Amino acid sequence: MTKIAMIGAGSAVFVKNLLTDILSLPELRGCTIALHDIDAERLETGGMMARWTAAQFGADARVEEHTDRRACVAGADFVINMVQIGMHEATLLDFQIPTKYGLKQTIADTVGIGGIFRGLRTIPFMLDLCADMQAVCPDALLMNYTNPMSILTWAVYRAFPKQKVVGLCHNVQFTARDLAEYLDVDINRLTYDCAGINHMTWFLRLMIDGQDAYPRLFEAAENPEIFAKDKVRFELMRHLGKFVSESSEHTAEYTPYFLRRDDQIAEFDVPVDEYVRRSIRNLGRYTETRRKLLAGESFPLERSAEYGSVIIHAMVTGRQALFYGNVENTGLIENLPRGCCVEVPIVVDHNGLRPVYAGTLPPELAAHCAPHTFVQELTVRAALEGDRAAVFRAAVLDRHAASTLTLRDIRAMTEELIEAHGAAMPKGIRRAAVARAAE
Repeated sequence: MTKIAMIGAGSAVFVKNLLTDILSLPELRGCTIALHDIDAERLETGGMMARWTAAQFGADARVEEHTDRRACVAGADFVINMVQIGMHEATLLDFQIPTKYGLKQTIADTVGIGGIFRGLRTIPFMLDLCADMQAVCPDALLMNYTNPMSILTWAVYRAFPKQKVVGLCHNVQFTARDLAEYLDVDINRLTYDCAGINHMTWFLRLMIDGQDAYPRLFEAAENPEIFAKDKVRFELMRHLGKFVSESSEHTAEYTPYFLRRDDQIAEFDVPVDEYVRRSIRNLGRYTETRRKLLAGESFPLERSAEYGSVIIHAMVTGRQALFYGNVENTGLIENLPRGCCVEVPIVVDHNGLRPVYAGTLPPELAAHCAPHTFVQELTVRAALEGDRAAVFRAAVLDRHAASTLTLRDIRAMTEELIEAHGAAMPKGIRRAAVARAAE
């Protein structure tokens, strides 16, 4: 019996989406679903959602709820991580403190100052989870859905070289859906090859019925109504030649071009503080989901675009599949740093995961991605080695922060964020913060 452990199962809607994908596949309907969350009410809610979803498929899946994480992952074949360390309160700090210094952010969960600090407070959890897995399910595949994707996946394979791990996102498949809309074609007519780093994966080849679709996409971008739907990404495409894999609201803060001045923000409709609004909505969505479960109401059931079930099904049945995932760069992309975390096609079957060699990115695209990989490396090093200086160096090298703030402002902002997050920081960094507070 296949055992799938879900960590952070209080994300009840995401649990429903993943289980809808998994249990819609007949070969997986007899699996064990083990759920863990540190919040007892959220764990109960996730359990109710899992049992409701299984019932809709008539599945004989076994659903377990665990307050103890190690018991949850014991004997697992697959571990799905979807935690958010610090929840809404930590997110507010990641936005409010940079705003005080004049640094505007949109999502702040992948790169930049918000990404650095979300990474720093989540890496200790990732290390503890992997230690549990090495002890009680050493052959299990860890599928990480939590952001910052590259930083967390990198920390895992750096600290636990034997741990099977892949970072999963929906940026490629969602962008393919967007492109089909902009090109006014059925998505099944699109084919593409992509490579890069998470949220900065480039559509290197884009075809409609085997013909190059880029001329048609550039033409579509001249339509004001279409351009207005994705201004930042279309503007980048005009200058760099290819379309990137994450939404305009994310992409705006990955560059120095769109958030420095109010006129840029207005011109490109950049939604400053967007993730704060989403976080508030998510809190309300959780409350409504729990109410509906307790009232016996139903939810829509349809397969999502997430890759998790595709991977599990391929490894269990041996039926080969291809997906995009985040893994160590072992030469997969030649002109990005070896050892960094890259997003490339991956073939999967009962033999496991085999990342596909992507070759060399066009230099302008590699140059867009590369600065972020060094920020990610410094963040990983800061957490694993307790290197407080590396936190400041990571912040200083962020492209967006450097376009807006002075070096002294970046340092002061970083100091304040370390102090504000306090005990959530990795041990070496946290001890320095505590010592300063005691002086």
